[in-house]
Amino acid sequence: MKAAKIFTFLFLTMAAASSSPSPEIDGWTPSSLDQRRAIPNNSSAPERLSPLHELQPLSNDEGVIRRVKLPDGVKAVALTFDMCELDTNTTGCDMDVLNFLRERGLPATLFMGGKWMRTHSRRVKQIMNEGELFEIGNHNWSHGNCALLSPEGLKAQVLWTQSEYELLREESGATDIPDVPGLFRLPYGRNNERALKVIAGLGLRVIQWDVAAEAGDNSNPKRAARSARLVAGMTRPGSILLFHANLVPKGTVNLLRELVDILEGEGYEFVKVSELLEMGEPETVRDGYFSRPKDNYALDKKFGVDGTGRRKAFTGKP
Repeated sequence: MKAAKIFTFLFLTMAAASSSPSPEIDGWTPSSLDQRRAIPNNSSAPERLSPLHELQPLSNDEGVIRRVKLPDGVKAVALTFDMCELDTNTTGCDMDVLNFLRERGLPATLFMGGKWMRTHSRRVKQIMNEGELFEIGNHNWSHGNCALLSPEGLKAQVLWTQSEYELLREESGATDIPDVPGLFRLPYGRNNERALKVIAGLGLRVIQWDVAAEAGDNSNPKRAARSARLVAGMTRPGSILLFHANLVPKGTVNLLRELVDILEGEGYEFVKVSELLEMGEPETVRDGYFSRPKDNYALDKKFGVDGTGRRKAFTGKP
């Protein structure tokens, strides 16, 4: 009975979202449309299945970049944020995080799923016009697990995302950002050797992290402050820090505020991933993970047959 009531509530909520007039987005002010599941789910393919602009295949399959070794005395780190959703649901856009970054002038790299981009297309176009501050990376179409997808499915997950970015770039009028992203983040941090070859063949560098900053809900300011101290203790020059900006998990902005203050006090500067890569030598692994090798393998069975939430494998066929 309880499950039926929950289903009815969710159904009515979704119906109201699809039938009520959509509130306008006022600049960067948070809107009801930024919330999780506020926009009805759309699991169809993008308008273009392949981008008009294709990257040259990488001549060197360098593996999975976890951090960058910097010259002595250089204290720089990259803040990165995943913004993604599965085929089976929609997630939010964390405007508190984005506004904090803008207010403090903090460069960041945003790894976006293509389907998430379409769900929050108006926000993505705003972000694209902040090219000096934000760069966008590819995070697969619907969070497909690169260790489980077929080569065809993986290629489609990557290219559909490149295409959606390209379409929104055209609509945004932004001219000072790349034609398509050149950086890629592994959903679940998972890959295999075959996946690395596919991604390198599509011209993207794989960016992981060495500091998984979030550990659950940071809505409580005291917990966020404790978490920030722990994360700061794990951060080193050249670190790539992982956060999310899709309202999963909650309270990320609380953690971010505390952490930025600590790191700035220690003399760190914040740069985009592309800038960090130019400052030193990437440190790589062949098999991605969160904090310890293989600590993400258990996720293979939790989110559908291939990480997209689907019961049938994603093949890339519309």
